Amino acid sequence: MNLNMRYVILYVSDHIRSMIFYKDILGLPIRGEHETYIEFETGSTILAINTRESVQELTGLSIPKQGVSQTFELGFVVDDVEETIEKLREQGVQILVEPVAKPWGQVVAYIADPDGNYIEICSSLD
Repeated sequence: MNLNMRYVILYVSDHIRSMIFYKDILGLPIRGEHETYIEFETGSTILAINTRESVQELTGLSIPKQGVSQTFELGFVVDDVEETIEKLREQGVQILVEPVAKPWGQVVAYIADPDGNYIEICSSLD
């Protein structure tokens, strides 16, 4: 079996609000959209969003109406974590954890998207 992670879909409460956050605030280009489903170009993995209602209708899966489980995080590698966090702060983004140097040499900070999903902003390990 050869598995390749190609995309992640976040279930959101308001696709317009989330689209504005990911496109206008984080600067991710829109790759495609169909009704409430929107894909963003992030490099080798596509980030997509869709409303909880639409996902439940399309898949038949039980999707909670609200809330975030906080059992995952999105991670974005940037050249300068401190500078990125300051730019996000100026745009009113909720900063959960200020940049901190980790023992393994990476600088890491955390923000939240409009639905409260955790997003790690970090330096590269390469």
